[in-house]
Amino acid sequence: MHKTLIVTNDFPPRPGGIQAFVHNMAVRQPAGSIVVYASTWRDGSEVRRFDAEQPFPVIRDRTKMMVPTPRVTRRAAEILRAEGCDSVWFGAAAPLGLMAPALRRAGAGRLLGMTHGHEAAWAQLPGSRQLLHRIGAGTDALTYLGEYTRSRIAAAVGPAAAKRMVQLPPGVDEQTFRPDSGGAEIRARLGLSDRPVVVCVSRLVPRKGQDTLIAAMPQILASVPDAVLLIVGGGPYLPELRKLAEAKGVSGSVRFTGAVPWEELPAHYGAGDVFAMPCRTRRGGLDVEGLGIVYLEASATGLPVVAGDSGGAPDAVLEGETGYVVSGRSAAAAAERIVRLLHDEELRRRMGEAGRRWVERSWRWDLLAGRLTSLLAA
Repeated sequence: MHKTLIVTNDFPPRPGGIQAFVHNMAVRQPAGSIVVYASTWRDGSEVRRFDAEQPFPVIRDRTKMMVPTPRVTRRAAEILRAEGCDSVWFGAAAPLGLMAPALRRAGAGRLLGMTHGHEAAWAQLPGSRQLLHRIGAGTDALTYLGEYTRSRIAAAVGPAAAKRMVQLPPGVDEQTFRPDSGGAEIRARLGLSDRPVVVCVSRLVPRKGQDTLIAAMPQILASVPDAVLLIVGGGPYLPELRKLAEAKGVSGSVRFTGAVPWEELPAHYGAGDVFAMPCRTRRGGLDVEGLGIVYLEASATGLPVVAGDSGGAPDAVLEGETGYVVSGRSAAAAAERIVRLLHDEELRRRMGEAGRRWVERSWRWDLLAGRLTSLLAA
């Protein structure tokens, strides 16, 4: 049987979008075809319990963040040979893809590197561009999320590697994220049953644009006085966001849930009438949204979306059909689109249904995991 070694720092139970991406792809590969070599993240029973529940072996490195040192490379080669793997899949191409030539010498016949938003950022700096070029030369294929990330990474890896790039975005579990996900119960629990709700589900960091939504709330409330902004998620930006809500005089119309259990996320999406996350690019292009799977999860739940214009976020929206893309730095633009949607129930229904159809047609995990299976066996 064809067998693949996944080499990755990004793997649950460490939280994050890349971690969920790699894991969801891995569990949908043929039985017996996957072995994982991952960093430890943290010690304890949570990691051991998670690893034991997986349908494939998970071998943890002793470090919390693997880099392509000689020791890590030797260990990966040992696992490759011991487990009889004939291909390697790097969960994130940079920097672990630098091990590709050594793993090819160890017996890997096929090497695949996934790229995400951070590789697009690497492509803008001279030193890291050179490393990306080496990764592109050493692997048989690099995947990309969408046109934004493809164009930037392709310029760094060179023409030959660019021709071998293949689109492979993360998917959505349309059976989990669906219109009847339990949003009414969340609204009732939070006392929001009779209020128009704008929901944002994301980590609380400056790039995601929760501050832009809070800054938009005075304009939104002037037109929809009983509207509420429901901010779902935890993160280091929370204290600043609370202060901003107070400074803008909208604390009574902004609710922070903090981090919620994964199994409750679909219901929290469903608690909204509109999903909004006006993400923006920061640090001269080094802090950028690779895709924005939250927009697709919201679409699967039947919500219209208002997205920011950072990086590949527009790739997750059909402009004017499933939602709108606005400047991530314009509270006025976000407010205008949100107000329009809150006032027009038929528009919300039409966009939500279009988004659900789009997810079912193009973004299902099983469809995309099958594409990965073919790439690994090519």
